[in-house]
Amino acid sequence: MNWLDLAKLALRSISSHRQRSLLTALGLIIGIAAVVILTSIGRGIHSFVLAEFTQFGTHLIAVYPGKTTTFGMSGATISTVRPLSTADAASLENLDHVLAAMPMVQGNARIEAGNKQRRANVFGVGAALPQVWQLKVDSGRFLPDDGLDNPRAFAVLGSKMRTELFGNTNPLGQRIRIGSDRFRVIGVMQAKGQMLGFDLDDTVFVASGKAMEMFDRQSLMEIDLLYSSETSAETVEQAIKRRLIARHGAEDFTIVTQNQMLEKMDSVLSVLTLAVAALGSISLLVGSVGILTIMTIAVSERVSEIGLLRAIGAERGMVFKLFLGEAMLLSLVGGSGGVLLGVALVKLAAAFVPALPVQLAWNYIVAAFAISLFIGIAAGVVPAIKAARLNPLEALRAE
Repeated sequence: MNWLDLAKLALRSISSHRQRSLLTALGLIIGIAAVVILTSIGRGIHSFVLAEFTQFGTHLIAVYPGKTTTFGMSGATISTVRPLSTADAASLENLDHVLAAMPMVQGNARIEAGNKQRRANVFGVGAALPQVWQLKVDSGRFLPDDGLDNPRAFAVLGSKMRTELFGNTNPLGQRIRIGSDRFRVIGVMQAKGQMLGFDLDDTVFVASGKAMEMFDRQSLMEIDLLYSSETSAETVEQAIKRRLIARHGAEDFTIVTQNQMLEKMDSVLSVLTLAVAALGSISLLVGSVGILTIMTIAVSERVSEIGLLRAIGAERGMVFKLFLGEAMLLSLVGGSGGVLLGVALVKLAAAFVPALPVQLAWNYIVAAFAISLFIGIAAGVVPAIKAARLNPLEALRAE
């Protein structure tokens, strides 16, 4: 009997016990679908976070006060030796290959306009923010470059902040109060969304010097630098380090390139995707136990059939191949059905829940499908060996 005949016989045996075969394959279908869905969510979150981070440019370097070897975001360790100042930012902006340098301070304050008020994030920044963070002004203009000593009390509103405080009224030239200080609105930014948990549309931008006074800070929280795309990050990083050591007398600061941030984020998010894939694989394990159980039961139920096959000349190897082929076909059907079901559910989720970031992780899908085939082989080996070892006379007598 050739392989084609064996496949036909195995398929006929499966189709003659439809309910049992369906229940056997169902475990794998659910397991594969779970892997597809969970890894798609993990990969979607992975891509979403990286896209959110890189939407503000790809040639950025951040300098934080305080020397630390750990990975940190805004508000990292504040140096007790010498804080980062706006003068440091101005000095770094004069480095070769640095296109712009932006000092940054962030805090939360009460914003008042007329009889309306709300608490929101206040960003103390420099005039280069639109260039460094790739933000655009919707109306008016951004903060002017007033220098370090006496910045004017100007404010620029995020799009959501403008709506909350002024509605449809033109806010340009209006006075607002931030904390205990009064500012004149000179611009409104285009909608941008969130950056690392901060809603940039529900915020107010003021000069960094004013923000440091407002929040009683002696140091900037960070300095963001935009460098030329024709220069490597390592070259700019070394230039920054030399300049700040010359100014501070010691390396009391931390430099983090965007490549380092992306690498760390990518590694963390890849572990997340792998973890959810492992959770889905538990369902595959359950499916393999189902195939093993059903195939073992099938051997005991088909003793007379095995005896008849042996009596008409079938060798032990053929019986072994027959039962192993049935297990492989069941796993193939279960794997294919699971992939189709999982992909369909992911597509439906993307269509009906657009806020949920999903992206098909084909490498995990292919791996899960291959594992399902392996499960069919592994779970079918023991029952197939048991069937092949049955004595023909004893098997026929069992009827």
